[in-house]
Amino acid sequence: MAMRRVLASAAAALLLAGCGASSTVGREEQEPARETLTIATGGKGGVYEVYGAELAKKITKRLDGYRGRALETTGSVQNLQRLRDGKAQIGLTLADTALDAVEGREAFDQPVGLRALAQIYPSYVQLVTTPDAGIRTLRDLADKRVSVGSPNSGTQVVADRVLDVAGVVIPARERLGVAESAQALEAGRIDAFFWSGGVPTGAITSLSKRHEIALVDLGRWTTEMRARWGGVYERAPIPAGTYGLTAPVPTVTIPNYVVVDEHMDTALAYDLTQLVAGTDPARAQRVIAPIGLHPGAQDYYDRAGR
Repeated sequence: MAMRRVLASAAAALLLAGCGASSTVGREEQEPARETLTIATGGKGGVYEVYGAELAKKITKRLDGYRGRALETTGSVQNLQRLRDGKAQIGLTLADTALDAVEGREAFDQPVGLRALAQIYPSYVQLVTTPDAGIRTLRDLADKRVSVGSPNSGTQVVADRVLDVAGVVIPARERLGVAESAQALEAGRIDAFFWSGGVPTGAITSLSKRHEIALVDLGRWTTEMRARWGGVYERAPIPAGTYGLTAPVPTVTIPNYVVVDEHMDTALAYDLTQLVAGTDPARAQRVIAPIGLHPGAQDYYDRAGR
């Protein structure tokens, strides 16, 4: 069991890896074997990939008796399936996918016992196209070639939902990750793609430096999505300047959570929460009620608030 220690606050996106105290071998000539904590992350080019890799490094450096391992996946749905099946101990997920999991709906035929350690950042639903593709609204997608995200990804879940509330059917669908989607758009193999992730997202930033892009306003669909699938959806703008945008673009946002099995050891959950809570504990502990915080995480926030 990891000892509870006083640590410096982790940066909200875990991109500043602190040095931390290294584990000591003690009187043993050889360091005891460490238990692996596998983090189900995401695909190449997305924020989950970067965040998960940094978290794995922090676990290895800061938690005695453990080493972190980042596992590439297709995204939120697969992450929670791996958590359910014991193939990962930590998962990164969009809040709407986590809500589906705990309620046993959509991609999950039974409820998944999970709890959150922290809300880490908001994802923005991004519908990326080019200025000359003739796509100004969702309804312009009906006769276009569109990627809706990787199979078993949170992007695919939210893309299907926003298309559903808008009453748009896309016959020519591709199912590509963000890096593959950016490549396909640049090569002219698709006309647009959905992505749900932090802003800026690396793969889209790289694309925007090589090719002018445009984003489609999705903000008007937020209210109906909240009414149909729960209160995890918010309306917010993608700021001007992102990807070279000259004006903000309203869209749907979704919180991202770090989640673990509900039966994880309380002391370990406490230690992990120190690594992921970031510099804004008030924001970090805002987790929708059906999911809730792990008792170890709640203990951490209670102590931090004293």
